[in-house]
Amino acid sequence: MLNKVLLIGRLTRDPEVRYLPSGMQVTTFSLAVNRRFKDKGGNWQEETYFFDIESFGGLAERLGRQLSKGNQILLEGSLRQDKWENQAGEKRSRVKIVAERVALLSKPTQPDSNQKPSYEGSEFVEPTDLNSDEDVPF
Repeated sequence: MLNKVLLIGRLTRDPEVRYLPSGMQVTTFSLAVNRRFKDKGGNWQEETYFFDIESFGGLAERLGRQLSKGNQILLEGSLRQDKWENQAGEKRSRVKIVAERVALLSKPTQPDSNQKPSYEGSEFVEPTDLNSDEDVPF
């Protein structure tokens, strides 16, 4: 089965770093992704979608250090559905994206800056230590 996600968007907040009982780092953040389309009247419309992103191990360490609110990134990952039961006994679920590779495309610009974002030298962060089953806690 194929479970692959590719997104380009901006971080809506600084990444949050926490640690599992095993000591493995988990970094989470939210990514805003815009979609432009023409409506029935031929007018351009824009919608923004927000995605919860998680990363583990070495990739999480690098993302926690290198990313901040407003960064534009290219993200490659997979979907994961968390399921649980709340205190009222109702079944709940939430879909997250588990990051596998991330490229920093641009940093946030100042509102008065007329500079265009530079894509030269974009760093592609490789999750070299996520290839092992022992690094992923599920």
